[in-house]
Amino acid sequence: MLAIIYIVLSLVLIVVLYPLIYIVSSSFSSPNAVVAGKVWLLPVEPSIKGYAAVFNNPRIWTGYLNSLIYTGAGTLISITLTIAIAYPLSKRTFHGRTLLMYVVMITMIFSGGLIPYYLTVRDLGLIDTRWALLLPQAVAVWQVFVAKTFFQETIPGELNEAAEIDGCSDFRFLVSIALPVSKPIIAVLTLMYAVTAWNAYFDALIFLKSSQLYPLQLILREILIQNSVDNSMMLDVRSMEARQGMKDLLKYALIVVSSLPVLIIYPFVQKYFVKGVMIGSLKG
Repeated sequence: MLAIIYIVLSLVLIVVLYPLIYIVSSSFSSPNAVVAGKVWLLPVEPSIKGYAAVFNNPRIWTGYLNSLIYTGAGTLISITLTIAIAYPLSKRTFHGRTLLMYVVMITMIFSGGLIPYYLTVRDLGLIDTRWALLLPQAVAVWQVFVAKTFFQETIPGELNEAAEIDGCSDFRFLVSIALPVSKPIIAVLTLMYAVTAWNAYFDALIFLKSSQLYPLQLILREILIQNSVDNSMMLDVRSMEARQGMKDLLKYALIVVSSLPVLIIYPFVQKYFVKGVMIGSLKG
C-alpha cells in the first residue's frame, strides 16, 4: 500500500514539476531552439538573450517596481486591517461579535458585481491611482476567520484577564503579548496576501489608465495573451521566424522573472506556514 502511495505521489510530482523545468529550460535556450520545439528537458543552445531583452526593456523595470510597491504596501495594509478585525472578533467579551461575524460572512456569499464595484471605486476618486489596487481588496474574509480562530485558540482568556488586572490596555496586550506569539499566523497572512497581490492584474486592468502605474502582471498579460511585445525587445531580430522565436523566449523568461519574488519569500515563511494553516483550519 505504501509503495502505491509513493508511486502516485511520484507521478504527481512529475506532472507538476515538468512544466516548471520546461519553462526554465526554454528561457535559457536560443530563440531558434524554442520555436523549433527542440527543448524538452534541458536548455538547448544555452543563451541568455531572453533575459537580456527583458531587462533592457524599461517597461519591465517599471512594472516590477510597481508590483513590489503594490505587494509590499498592500500586504502591510491587509495584515494590519485583518488583525484589527480578527482580534476583537476572537474576544468572547466583545458584545455583538456574532452579528458582526455574520455580516462579514455574508460578503463571502453575495457580491454587488463588477459595475457597482467600479462605480464605488470611481466615486471614491481612486481611478488611475495606486490606491485603487491597495484599498478595495485590502481585507479577505477567509483570512479574517483564519486569524480569528488562531487568536481564539492560541491566546487563553486567563492571560488577558491577568493583564487587565495589572492595568494593561487591550491595545498594549495586542502589541506586547498577542502579536509576538502570533508569528505563525502573521507568516501565513503575509504569504497569502503577498502572493495574491503579486499575481493580481484584474483590478489594474479595469482601474488603471496610465501605463506608468501598471504592475508587472499586466505587462506579462499583454505579452502572453495579447502577444504584444515592445519593439525595443526585438533589436537585431529580422526574420519572422526569429521574431516568433524571440517572442516565445521572452514569454518564458518573463514567467521566470515574475515568479522569483514568491520563490524567494516562501523559504522564510514556510516553517510557520504549516503550523498556522493547521491551527486556523482544524480548530474552531
